Amino acid sequence: MTETETNAYDVVVLGAGPVGENVADRTRAAGLTTAVVESELVGGECSYWACMPSKALLRPVIARADARRVPGLRQAVQGTLDAPAVLAHRDYHTSNWQDDGQVGWLDGIGADLYRGHGRLTGPRTVTVTGPDGGQHVLTARHAVAVATGSRAALPRLPGLADVRPWTSREATSAKEAPGRLVVVGGGVVATEMATAWQALGSTVTMLVRGKGLLARMEPFAGELVAEALTEAGADVRTGTSVESVTRENGTVVVRTGTGDRIEADEILFATGRAPRTDDIGLETIGLEPGSWLPVDDSLRVTGHDWLYAVGDVNQRALLTHQGKYQARIAGAAIAARASGETLAAEAWGAHAATADHTAVPQVVFTDPEAAAVGLSLAEAEQAGHRVRAVDVDLSSVAGAGLYADGYTGRARMVVDLEDEILRGVTLVGPGVGELIHSATIAVAGRVPVGRLWHAVPSYPTISEVWLRLLEAYRDS
Repeated sequence: MTETETNAYDVVVLGAGPVGENVADRTRAAGLTTAVVESELVGGECSYWACMPSKALLRPVIARADARRVPGLRQAVQGTLDAPAVLAHRDYHTSNWQDDGQVGWLDGIGADLYRGHGRLTGPRTVTVTGPDGGQHVLTARHAVAVATGSRAALPRLPGLADVRPWTSREATSAKEAPGRLVVVGGGVVATEMATAWQALGSTVTMLVRGKGLLARMEPFAGELVAEALTEAGADVRTGTSVESVTRENGTVVVRTGTGDRIEADEILFATGRAPRTDDIGLETIGLEPGSWLPVDDSLRVTGHDWLYAVGDVNQRALLTHQGKYQARIAGAAIAARASGETLAAEAWGAHAATADHTAVPQVVFTDPEAAAVGLSLAEAEQAGHRVRAVDVDLSSVAGAGLYADGYTGRARMVVDLEDEILRGVTLVGPGVGELIHSATIAVAGRVPVGRLWHAVPSYPTISEVWLRLLEAYRDS
């Protein structure tokens, strides 16, 4: 018979990924006792199966591509990538899927870690079933924060489980490059993993249901990435649906809606995400298991004054950095409410995740990189803003020509004509991921175009694109 132990805390955090860790960091900094529950590895999806391993795989790919565009260097990097070394580099950045360091960090801030499956068993109560079957009942005086993240969503295809398809987890943790890889999808995971595995030796075929890649960005972003993937050797097929998938004698056989039959060694489905809320006890508090959790700007779940949903589970912005931002806001809001303070809940206040609505940045680490913040032109128009898009060819910037021979890229800023502020910025080209934060500051800060003229970009950097954009806006 297993024993059940009961412990009371100010805050209980369900999920120890980067989002849960940041909630705990903020509540502990405010002096609130905090328990963190994790069923897998402390550090979560980002550390072991998403951001860190994918970027570790992509960094050598992008560095080689950049080097091949530099005179005097390109001849030295014409060979193939050392795939085992790249995979070892990936393993290093995932700590070989060991979480000792992250556990030590949690211990260092004074949070208590409970390993096992945590479920809500009523208001302010989480029951944790450990690996040995023992149970801990955790009660929260002030708040429970759900930070369980999301998982890959697979389509409903008959027999798909028997095919043993890759999701983002397998794509970022595979031990070798498959000879032939089919990638289903055209979003961030699909394009990044197609870029990585094509460079590591796989023959990649992309099957995209829609008209192009990176559909949530400006259309030119997906167009430039598709052109580069095709030039690298990938077969990019848009307007193509998957009708069936089987595995025959170890070979994956895909049949498409256009009647094609494609054979591969592995198939990756990168077709969306679903919340990890199906087995966390939502039914015990009147919520639907497996649902996204709607929240206000302080990240408090609608109708529950003690429950917070932070990160992917609230479906506001499925990005690690945005989840960590939400965690900082939620942690501050929990602490303020616990001490009886009045919340600064106005837009851009200390307890409002306003950036989720108007200033979400993202970088896609393909070759070329694609980076954006805020609204696209179409999104701004749909929101009712009177806007103008201003485009600049990045190759016209002196710094781009120095960065790489034959530099190809494009920049767009979407200007609100009423307030003369930026609603959004998109950059596509080598190295632009490091430029997007300047755009994020301009969008989040609602910096007037007139003031941006006085933010002088250093010469000769690619950041001079800001000057070219402002000149184009003035002259249009």
